Amino acid sequence: MRNMFDVVVVGGGQAGLAVGYELAQRGLRFVILDAAHTIGQVWRDRYDSLTLFTPTQYSNLPGMPFPKPYDTYPTKDEVVAYLEQYVAAFQLPVQLQTRITAAYQKGSGFSVETDTEIYQTQAVIVATGPFQQPFTPPFAIDIAPTVVQMHSSAYRNPGQLPSGAVLVVGAGNSGAQIAVELADERDVTLAVGKRPPTLPQRVLGRDIFWWLHRLGIMNVSADSALGRRMRRLDPLIGTDLDRLARERRVRLVGRALGASGATVHFTAGQAVEVTSIIWATGFRADYRWIRVPVLDQHGMPIHQRGVTKVPGLYFVGLPWLHRRASALLGGVGSDAAFLTAHVAMLIDNMRRRERSESGEHHADVQPTQERI
Repeated sequence: MRNMFDVVVVGGGQAGLAVGYELAQRGLRFVILDAAHTIGQVWRDRYDSLTLFTPTQYSNLPGMPFPKPYDTYPTKDEVVAYLEQYVAAFQLPVQLQTRITAAYQKGSGFSVETDTEIYQTQAVIVATGPFQQPFTPPFAIDIAPTVVQMHSSAYRNPGQLPSGAVLVVGAGNSGAQIAVELADERDVTLAVGKRPPTLPQRVLGRDIFWWLHRLGIMNVSADSALGRRMRRLDPLIGTDLDRLARERRVRLVGRALGASGATVHFTAGQAVEVTSIIWATGFRADYRWIRVPVLDQHGMPIHQRGVTKVPGLYFVGLPWLHRRASALLGGVGSDAAFLTAHVAMLIDNMRRRERSESGEHHADVQPTQERI
């Protein structure tokens, strides 16, 4: 029947597509639902100069190598093209412009509601990723209206900003890269709450990810002692903040605490007057549409390697779902394979029970017929 599936995958980004590939290999009936208008929308919406800090050999989804020379760094447009090719190559059933409004248990499976339809399924895999609701600190409303403010998710290039001093708040990989780009023609201040550890892009002629894979770092599990330490220290790759400060390309200040007018105040009594602000302050999850008891008091998924306590409901594509690489383009495939194997076993067991119940019914009749 229409809208009845073995699996509904919510989210058509890299995680959802990797899951789709694995589900197709197992012959399961599934659909991938995504609210975006096009494939790769999250990548299309990132800043123009974005390139991956993982080289091509570590940027593959299952079943298809990234079509770019070894040890080169794909641009965001090349990632979009790769995702489009991936969908076409494996004929993945991605349904765009489909916003999920609710998912809840119904019978032995689930109902997934959209603005226009309801889907019935035995399993739901949530692949919406970590980038959902852009976060800005509450004091942003205290900043003078003359100051241009935008979240890093809305930033594309320096041309969006007026001339004058720029403050970038947040020194993760995106914030640092945006600050470096803006520093080519503007006075830039970078607010760093907690200084992240820094790794060079290349060491002894090899990309840092060659070393991380070679040393087994990328395979460290989230629940190991080392994994728990690494989760608190997400590294900044390829950008040396101290060097930028020494070269006076970027002024480093502490955590942003508040604002008055066009002046932003930081720890240690620092203050900077700015004309524009880029909030590279991350995102918050939004799983309000999940009407199943699998979220903690903060609205975050409770899971073990993506498997929740509710049979048939899974998560994939989250940072440290299982390993450091779980949310990366080249790392999500391992989690997708694990979870689809789990899903396939669940559905197979359900079908066995159905056949067994049906067989028991016939067994009651058959002996009687043989005795007649």
